[in-house]
Amino acid sequence: MNLLFVNAAGVVTCAGPARARKGSEMADARVVPNIAVAVSDGRIAALGSATDLIRAYEGHEIIDCRGGILTPGFVDSHTHAVFGKPRYEEHELRAQGVEYMEIARRGGGIHSSVADFRQRSEQELYELAMPRLSELASYGTTTVEVKSGYGLSLDDELKALRVIGRLAADLPMRIVATWLGAHEIPLEFRTSGARRAEFLELLTHEMVKQVQRQGIARFADVFCEPGVFTLDETRRILGASRAAGLGLKIHADELEPYGGAELAAELGATSADHLAAISDAGIAALAGSDVVATLLPGTMLFLGKSRQAPARALIDAGGAVAIASDFNPGTSPTVNFPLMLTLGVSQLRMTASEVMIAATVNGAAALGLAAETGQIAPGFAADLALFAIGDFRELPYWYGARLCVGAWRAGVACRPYVGEGNLNHLYSRPGARPQGA
Repeated sequence: MNLLFVNAAGVVTCAGPARARKGSEMADARVVPNIAVAVSDGRIAALGSATDLIRAYEGHEIIDCRGGILTPGFVDSHTHAVFGKPRYEEHELRAQGVEYMEIARRGGGIHSSVADFRQRSEQELYELAMPRLSELASYGTTTVEVKSGYGLSLDDELKALRVIGRLAADLPMRIVATWLGAHEIPLEFRTSGARRAEFLELLTHEMVKQVQRQGIARFADVFCEPGVFTLDETRRILGASRAAGLGLKIHADELEPYGGAELAAELGATSADHLAAISDAGIAALAGSDVVATLLPGTMLFLGKSRQAPARALIDAGGAVAIASDFNPGTSPTVNFPLMLTLGVSQLRMTASEVMIAATVNGAAALGLAAETGQIAPGFAADLALFAIGDFRELPYWYGARLCVGAWRAGVACRPYVGEGNLNHLYSRPGARPQGA
């Protein structure tokens, strides 16, 4: 698509190296006021004055940003968006003091989603996921990672990946598939140590080979946590995955400091995700590596935990931090990605620039896409989002609000442009201050 974006109050370019930004590099999102953006054949062609670009790109469709803020499309680098039923009953159990792992031991949690998933058809799962992802796009997300992991059998894991592949083909968003066959030990393999060993064999031999042959998954992931997969088991599964040509991710140190972050650094994983319980050694290991620390603040909020991942310590140590929604039926049932920016500022103590970098450039790096998307610079994909605000710092400020009025992936609309009038005072019109506030 050939487009020309004009009349934005500011463009958050996030321009810079085509890699994860680390430490102090995250402090500058590079906001440029009163600049136009030209898109040719789905890529950023130029940034400059509107007068110059209108002349240089005659015939391009003009998108009048009407005083709004233009940003790179958000990159949600950790979701479990293909699932069946919601798990609202667990929300009440947690309010009564039942812990996450206890719910799992009772057959709830992931096991509940697995039982439900296995009885649903591929078409039904596709039809359930389609509107969820469309809703995700309506908040400004243009790239999303979607994991399998609710099948936990060969046939059901391949079914999940087929659904993700169909969604990627049919939606204008960029969708990256991750195989998470090691999301849990299925109940039928928990009856003995021998049965557990059988499941490890299934994962590291037949299943990973079938996933490779299917060709949909780009990454493999493992839930490395006490009571789920051990460090040695995780190393074994990811070793087999790397041999099959898959990139590596780890659910690491979510509930206890278990060494998952250190293992991610040792293996050169693309990302280590969760990290709410990461140790000082884990922080140092990630900071000294190229692994992106993907933090999921919505999960800890929804679980009612007072502890969040130590974003400040990770950034101050020189690490690369991304944020993601962890959209899933049990512990983070939200498609509102800007809410993660709010939590990044209020709970993780990040600045507005840091959460913007975390939500764009570093999210892209967590998917191996830092050379393709995440910034508004010539040559990058025209993955863009337009918001009805006058200052980019309003994005994390108006928490819960749907401020996105247009989103494009490679110049194709993910969310049709719905702007009317001047956009930059949707919530804060000059002189219209609420009384007594």
